[in-house]
Order: sequence, then structure tokens, then C-alpha cells
Amino acid sequence: QVQLVESGGGLVLPGGSLRLSCAASGGSISRLTVMGWYRQAPGKERELVAQIIGGGVTNYADSVKGRFTVSRDYAQNTMYLQMNSLTPGDTAVYYCNGRSALLGMNIWGQGTQVTVSS
Repeated sequence: QVQLVESGGGLVLPGGSLRLSCAASGGSISRLTVMGWYRQAPGKERELVAQIIGGGVTNYADSVKGRFTVSRDYAQNTMYLQMNSLTPGDTAVYYCNGRSALLGMNIWGQGTQVTVSS
């Protein structure tokens, strides 16, 4: 069974950058047709931030377009989220997700906290 573990969160100043990693174990990320990053701020619902599908098609929430970049490295068996020009509105717990309808998998990581504050 594939497991996902996020890392790279922390405290950053407004305007700063962070790179989140989502490392897979127990199987290859190539088995996950769709992988994505979600976030949940206090008192709010979990929302999709960025998604990468199949061969590399990407989708982004309007609020992060032009600032965030999602990518996958099959050799490292890891998905990344490069976050630039961070604002306090980006503060949330960030979760990675991977799923495959064909294989019946929908896997979540445990989350990593991102706090943007001066």
C-alpha cells in the first residue's frame, strides 16, 4: 500500500518561499493517476490548491496561480509544491493526496503546517 508523507512546512515571512515535498513509500507514484495538494485553514473547509494529472497536466486554484508550481519526480518518488510570494492567506495545513480510480486508491498524507506571518 502506498503511503504519503509531507515535509517542508514551517514559518515564513510574507513574500517568502517554501517548497513542500510529498514522499511516497510502499509503491511508485506512477500508480497514482492524480496527485494533488490541498490545504485547510482554521475554520475553513479543505480546498484544492494544485493538481497534477497523468503525464503532467496541472491545475491550480485561482488564488495561487502564478505563485505555486506543482511537480512530480518519479526518480525520487516524490511530488513537490513550490510556493512563492507567500501571503498570510496561504497559512494552513497542507495535505498531499494521490488517487487511482482504476486501482481503488485514495491516499492522504498527515499534513504539514505552513504559517506565513511577520
